[in-house]
Amino acid sequence: MEQVTIYGRTSCGFCVRARDLCESRNIPYIWIDMIERGMSKQDIADQIGRPVYTVPQILVGSEYVGGFDDFYGYVRDHEAATAR
Repeated sequence: MEQVTIYGRTSCGFCVRARDLCESRNIPYIWIDMIERGMSKQDIADQIGRPVYTVPQILVGSEYVGGFDDFYGYVRDHEAATAR
């Protein structure tokens, strides 16, 4: 799987779960802490090219995936496809 980019904050449970999923599956990822970097949701929207209402916002390579639930499904589907 290509490198994952996670925009989020450490106080967000779903953001932490996205990081944990990457770590448990040895998926390379970049964590971008919006609070640490002083980013607003608009700043993230400018980066990913779509409105942001919640975090995390997750990309695989340059492909926008969505939030944690979308990412979990993406990982599950990717694992199923590569297991065949």
